[in-house]
Amino acid sequence: MTDQILDVTVEAGLHAEQDLLAAVCKGEKDHGLLFWRPTDRALVMPRRMSRLEGFEAACAELAIGGWPVLLRETGGEPVPQSPAVINIALVYVAPRSEGDHGRIENAYERLCLPLCDVLREWGGLASVGEIEGAFCDGRYNVNLNGRKLVGTAQRWRQGLGGKRPVVLVHGALLLDNERESMVAAVNRFNECCELEQRCLADSHIALHEVVPQAPLLERLGSAYAQVIEGIARD
Repeated sequence: MTDQILDVTVEAGLHAEQDLLAAVCKGEKDHGLLFWRPTDRALVMPRRMSRLEGFEAACAELAIGGWPVLLRETGGEPVPQSPAVINIALVYVAPRSEGDHGRIENAYERLCLPLCDVLREWGGLASVGEIEGAFCDGRYNVNLNGRKLVGTAQRWRQGLGGKRPVVLVHGALLLDNERESMVAAVNRFNECCELEQRCLADSHIALHEVVPQAPLLERLGSAYAQVIEGIARD
């Protein structure tokens, strides 16, 4: 496991995740854990949104405002990425013991539950679930004190040669408070594309607002090492 962080552009970070996923699919490694932090800003969204009326105009306006749009292959909604965010990518081969039923939920739990345990160690009220007013809201948000801290997503691929499926489960954790500008960027995109959703800055929270000196990478590196050990035993 690693407690090192990769400082890269948003585009390079997304590519690094896909490279890690491909390496596990090819059997070059059994698992992987990547922490990366953007050196720039971008509003990352599903490719399907490029078909929205007003998309090109929205991209032009957001780029001028410092939030260029990048497209991703997974679903969901627009997500702001910036140096205020720590990204976590956990990649592993699905254990045979759990079968195909429930593997999506299991993957989210392997990402989310260690995060919740660490937050509780630091005295926070941690939970998993939807938060009204959050951008890219979902059932597997990791929340701190009733506000969204981490957004999650996952992507599955079939291993080569008929091997077991491989998952990349991802979390974007807001480390520093950039809630206002992030929400403004998401809301402006939605306005330009005539989407109804509006997000609220107060629906989100940054870790450093609650635990300013949190040894995040060291603690999470250890927590996910235990997750990988458990998968290997299965």
